[in-house]
This record gives sequence, C-alpha cells and structure tokens, in this order.
Amino acid sequence: MASLDDVARVAARFPEAVEGVRRGTRTWSVAGRTFAWERPFSKADVKRFGTQPVPPPPILAVRVEDLGEKEAVLATHAPHVFTIPHFEGFPAVLVRLATVPDPLLAELVEEGWGALAPRALVEQWLHRDGDG
Repeated sequence: MASLDDVARVAARFPEAVEGVRRGTRTWSVAGRTFAWERPFSKADVKRFGTQPVPPPPILAVRVEDLGEKEAVLATHAPHVFTIPHFEGFPAVLVRLATVPDPLLAELVEEGWGALAPRALVEQWLHRDGDG
C-alpha cells in the first residue's frame, strides 16, 4: 500500500518539484502549478458513489497531459485509477493509494510533473546523464 509519504519521495526526484499544503491537504507543484494533490471526497462525492463502495483514503489526484491521455490512463490502469463526476472534462485521474503498485505510482507522478513543468525542464530531465 502506497502512502502520501511515498508520493512525496517520488515527487522529490523531479527538478523544482515543491511540496505544500492547501486547505489542510498535501500538494505537489512545479513552476507554481499543482501536478498532484491529496483529494479527500466531499459529501457530494460520496453520495455520487451510490451503492458502490467509496475508495478508502488517501486518494491522490494527478494531472495528465490532456483528456485523451486521461482516457488512456483510465483504460490501461483500472482499478488503480479512476475518475469522479467532479473531474469530468478535467485532465486528471484519481489514484487509489491502497492498491497502486509502486512503479505505477512513480509513473503517474512523473506524468503529472511532466504535464505541467516547463518544457525546457522536462527536456533537461529526460536527457539527464545521457538517459532519455
């Protein structure tokens, strides 16, 4: 089971990633843009689950490049990622930290960072030490 501390460790690997707190929840941003954040469910969110079980916290929201990428991530990585009506039309997925494997968590956090980091910073990261 992954934790928010695991998210923090992964996010810290990326250049200029900054951890913060907003409305009492943890966030990770780059260049002033939030790419991952703890996402508790509101009462309205819980109600929309109806008879379906509500995923246990903590839940992580992670940005993706665009809505096409969101659909691809949802199709490829269910049941570890999902969405809710509040995120309809928004390029982000929700991650069940209770079930997500470590390599997938790292991949999703990197994708979120890469979606919002300045292009030059992403290029630098991709070509570090001859990797890429």
